[in-house]
Amino acid sequence: MSDVPADLKYIETHQWVRVSDDGTATVGITDFAQEQLGDVVYIGVPEIGVTVNGGEEAGVAESVKSASDVFSPVTGEVIEVNESLEDEPEKVNEDPYGDGWLFKVRLVDKGELDGLMDDTAYAEHVAAEE
Repeated sequence: MSDVPADLKYIETHQWVRVSDDGTATVGITDFAQEQLGDVVYIGVPEIGVTVNGGEEAGVAESVKSASDVFSPVTGEVIEVNESLEDEPEKVNEDPYGDGWLFKVRLVDKGELDGLMDDTAYAEHVAAEE
């Protein structure tokens, strides 16, 4: 079974979000997603300053096997991107919930988190796909 941290929220397309006390939301792809992709060779992230919308495409993850759209779990202005992934996209495979994060946004509406899956619901979602 894939790793599913309890402190995150998830969406069906296998992205996660961690919200800090200051309203900054960090977004990445889940352990399950990186396992399905295989060796990640490229990560495309949104530009700083653009607004991403919850549930909409915000980037791409490419592996030796396939390419997958990356969706943002939440709506907000992109305030930071993980520039290290440009040279080391394998961080997504090695540490999807840590050094492999993709981008950070200034959250527009914390209430949006209520519509996302918690760790239990996401684990059940993954089990249904396996």
